[in-house]
Amino acid sequence: MASHDTAAEKKQRSGSEHGSFGHNENRGSDSFLDASTNHGSGAKADHPLAGYSRDQLAQMGEKYAREHQGMTDEEEIRAFRLGAIIAGDMDVDDNLHSLREKYAAVNGLTEDERQTLVNEVEHKWSHPGMLYYLVTICSLCAVVQGMDETVVNGAQIFYRGPFGLDPETDRGSWLIGLVNAAPYLCCATMGCWITEPLNKRFGRRGTVFISCAISFVTCFWQSFTNTWWHMFIARFFLGFGIGPKSATTPMFAAECAPKLIRGALVMQWQMWTAFGIMLGYVMDLAFYGVQDTSSVSGLNWRLMMGSAGVPALIVCALVYRCLESPRWYLTKNRHRDAYDAMSRLRHGKIQAARDIFYAHALLEAEAAMSIGRSNKFKEILTIRRNRNAFLASEIVMFMQQFCGVNVIAYYSSEIFLSANFDERSALAASLGFGIINFLFALPAFYTIDTFGRRNLLLTTFPLMAIFLLFTGFSFLIPEDTTAHIACIALGIYLFGIVYSPGEGPVPFTYSAEAYPLYIRAIGMSIATATTWLFNFILAVTWPSLQRAFTPTGAFGWYAAWNVIGFFLVLFFLPETKGKTLEELDSVFNVRLHRIMRYGLSQARWFIQHYIFRASIPPPIVPSAGDEAHHEKTMMQERDPNPSGKV
Repeated sequence: MASHDTAAEKKQRSGSEHGSFGHNENRGSDSFLDASTNHGSGAKADHPLAGYSRDQLAQMGEKYAREHQGMTDEEEIRAFRLGAIIAGDMDVDDNLHSLREKYAAVNGLTEDERQTLVNEVEHKWSHPGMLYYLVTICSLCAVVQGMDETVVNGAQIFYRGPFGLDPETDRGSWLIGLVNAAPYLCCATMGCWITEPLNKRFGRRGTVFISCAISFVTCFWQSFTNTWWHMFIARFFLGFGIGPKSATTPMFAAECAPKLIRGALVMQWQMWTAFGIMLGYVMDLAFYGVQDTSSVSGLNWRLMMGSAGVPALIVCALVYRCLESPRWYLTKNRHRDAYDAMSRLRHGKIQAARDIFYAHALLEAEAAMSIGRSNKFKEILTIRRNRNAFLASEIVMFMQQFCGVNVIAYYSSEIFLSANFDERSALAASLGFGIINFLFALPAFYTIDTFGRRNLLLTTFPLMAIFLLFTGFSFLIPEDTTAHIACIALGIYLFGIVYSPGEGPVPFTYSAEAYPLYIRAIGMSIATATTWLFNFILAVTWPSLQRAFTPTGAFGWYAAWNVIGFFLVLFFLPETKGKTLEELDSVFNVRLHRIMRYGLSQARWFIQHYIFRASIPPPIVPSAGDEAHHEKTMMQERDPNPSGKV
């Protein structure tokens, strides 16, 4: 019984030292997670259902169904009894034979139900149409995002003259950068920070609707401006659409997706952002030749800027036809709504009951330890599990900008013009980058859940550094040669090829899944504010950086940051693929020095295994489940004979 545990065991189980979301012997009697019946919490402190017998889990599932769901239908109560049993062992065995044996041992499951559970692994892409409709809405939001970012790429060629912005002067180069960067300044300072209150009040769907409505209005507003400061104001208000949308949409998809394909579904955000970027270039090229009318000057760039509002209007018309996030319903104590929504996102009621019960169990564990009752920003930094997620998320979001990609996204036309392209050719070359950015994001649909987030970044960061250096040094080739233009374009395209499946889709996917549910909206606010802050810095400084450093030095600057990004990922970024959002507690609730030591061991293993061809096993990934064992071993190493006996 818990009352006979040692003080150290209680401390480990409660997570008071490690910030674990495991069991707490002080849970109130109103919690269905009663620590006094938990005999194995010390072994799996990261799992809120660890140590319960199947009979206890079945009773807990029935209690939850009756008290929180208000259910009287015996079939639904049965689903929660069985779902709770299955939730007690959420690890998915890739060996289908073992998986069938595990489900065969669960009494009460029919053969059809067992097969449906197995099909989650065997046919992991087979899911109800509503799940894919929801992902489609999220993807359309990403198209809005991409177009918002890049239609200005071509438009600035035309409006900078009438607005008095000369890129050859200090004033003109800084103002061009400031106008381009205006939405990201808003995102970093205000837009992203309204994500949490909007989500709390209006839910995921409502926040998507509001942010897309703002994007629709401001896109048309931009097309009616006549001075640089008026354009700045319109683009600044666009940030109120970009910020909440970029934080909410990946989170929305992550909370609804099954864990085996969560990475692939959430990364649709980046893939379709890349499509929106490409579509923005298409609009720039399509409207390039539009002539002014007697009453409208600059009609071509006005159509470019306004075109980004069209997909935003489509999202507003369709978003309320999809479901709200079941996990958001749980935070509002709307348990029946959560179950009904999850039932339409899964093939079977038992899967829906399992996922809802497990998510609620974690919320109960957090509430029992008073997690989420104090300042949430403080808890991000003081609870180890949150702190490690925060650090990893900040790294990938910072590096998404300082890898240098948006230098090309926002200024590719200017870069190609400086390489002696004519205007139409510069726009066409920018479109080529957009096409590459989209097409090479497609492989990540497969690789992000097979190779994993971490491995994709470790592979692509060195390649991005190489191709940025290649691009920069290509500017030193004599300008009157074909090689000058060809090598610059080739370097930019090769950079896009390796960016698109790596640092493109990973940051938003990783950040959307890294934080626990109770601070996920705030965590994504911080993550997106970070990426938009450095997006602003990059956009506003590039014209002047290029003039001060020359193109060779400017591209070399961002190549160096890609080298730094490689080591940041190696030492601080745990892998998250193949885990439920709740199981990620075990991934992040590990001492930071152990995560760093694993990165160093992985680098040594790679060199020994692949370069020196040594047949050695890879290092073991650290997890919270073995934290207590690790600490006990460390104590024994310091004092192998604590009792003083000979």
